[in-house]
Amino acid sequence: MAPKKKTTTKNNQGSTPPEMPSAGGGMFSGMVVFLVPIGVPTRRLEIWRQKLQQMGAAIEDRLTKSVTHVFAMNSDSLLRQIDADRLSRFQGRVLLYRWLEDSLTSGEKVSEDTYDIKAESESEAEAEKATKRKSSDEKEEQKEQEDDQGSDGKKIKSCDTNVDSETKALSETVSYNPPDLNKNITQIFGRLIDIYRALGDDRRSFSYYKAIPVIEKLPFKIESAEQVKHLPSIGKSMQDHIQEIVTTGKLSKLEHFETDEKVRTISLFGEVWGIGPATALKLYEKGNRTLDDLKNESSLTKLQKLGLKYFHDIKQRIPRHEVQEMESLLRKAAEDILPGVVVICGGSFRRGKASCGDMDIVFTHPDGKSHKGFLPKFVKRLKDMSFLREDLVFSTHSEEGTDSGVDTYFGLCTYPGRELRHRIDFKVYPRDIFAFGLIAWTGNDVLNRRLRLLAESKGFRLDDTGLYPATHGSPGKRGTKATASLKFNEEKEVFDFLGFPWLEPHERNL
Repeated sequence: MAPKKKTTTKNNQGSTPPEMPSAGGGMFSGMVVFLVPIGVPTRRLEIWRQKLQQMGAAIEDRLTKSVTHVFAMNSDSLLRQIDADRLSRFQGRVLLYRWLEDSLTSGEKVSEDTYDIKAESESEAEAEKATKRKSSDEKEEQKEQEDDQGSDGKKIKSCDTNVDSETKALSETVSYNPPDLNKNITQIFGRLIDIYRALGDDRRSFSYYKAIPVIEKLPFKIESAEQVKHLPSIGKSMQDHIQEIVTTGKLSKLEHFETDEKVRTISLFGEVWGIGPATALKLYEKGNRTLDDLKNESSLTKLQKLGLKYFHDIKQRIPRHEVQEMESLLRKAAEDILPGVVVICGGSFRRGKASCGDMDIVFTHPDGKSHKGFLPKFVKRLKDMSFLREDLVFSTHSEEGTDSGVDTYFGLCTYPGRELRHRIDFKVYPRDIFAFGLIAWTGNDVLNRRLRLLAESKGFRLDDTGLYPATHGSPGKRGTKATASLKFNEEKEVFDFLGFPWLEPHERNL
């Protein structure tokens, strides 16, 4: 073993020895890998590390001469970790993590050719980003057209408790009350989330989304980025932002966005329900600059006009006690129509937050069949009560058995005695897939994404209707999901199957 120690010292220039593969061969046998951690959730990175070692690869903690493969999320994270000059001398392959996921899904190493990461100069990177934005806009336009036809165009957010009464009681009584001593930082990050979402840049918006709960849970006031540099989701760029905020009280990036007319206008238009990045850009290019300008815009759809009309109403958050009162109203109306129906109000409400942006309600019935046909009757009852006021999306599939038998309603409602509109969503699931609906609509988005990635690493596709064995896709593409889902009765069973630690609803503000 002495020669091994000597060789390690020479090749790694004093670094710790590489993590060696498990005994025996494997899919990744012969690979010596360096993993770029930037932009990768800690748990996800650990899963990839374990899979590589279990299947024959060795892991280096730095880019040494022995490394054969470097994996990164994208060129941005790659160049933040390794300078371009060093990369130009590297003789191995630099690949997207997607190659690893697709190889694990297919059960064999897929071709590396379509997964190479190009270390671009700044000008080349900007040109590439412009191309990607155009492609993203085209996809968004198609998505918006589907919305107009009544499909579910909203990102799945969250909903309420387990069918189990103890879990339900817990979610109603336990509140999420982080210290939130750093609102000077989290409020600025929240504004950047809105801007990047409006611009169609989900990657950047999600990075700030992940950082906020980490910061708001801290029991101390941040005075220097050094205090948080080792925390999850707080990378170098985020540290720089934090340092600027605690030093100057502001962030130049946000000030730039808020003074740039194009960015400011597209961001504003993107906050209107039903208007995506592609439409927002088109509206700007047509000369619109304010919400008042949009009132005379003939190209807006009926749903977009509703979003515009009630823009300021929808933006107002709903106090928790009012959500509780409206939930009680919904429970009583639902029970009158279908005795025994399970009614769970969720999202940030289930996770214990003090206020909610909207209401997300999930329904099922224990007998597995009485839920069919429930939603149209329920919506009618609520309209007769003047609780539901305007429809946005209404689609039923339970009686036909299409779309996994899930019925959907998105609309606007009013708190009794007021005209202020709030967004409200209903989802009615068959009992055998109810657990998946609860997980998806409870959130938060960070947890949902981690669960989906974990499922994919195990060869499955997870969504709000089930956990499906993935069928093999062609190299470079994700496999599609099979038609039959695994069956689980409770949320915890899904967590256990995926190997993810169980979290009570109030613990899911990741």
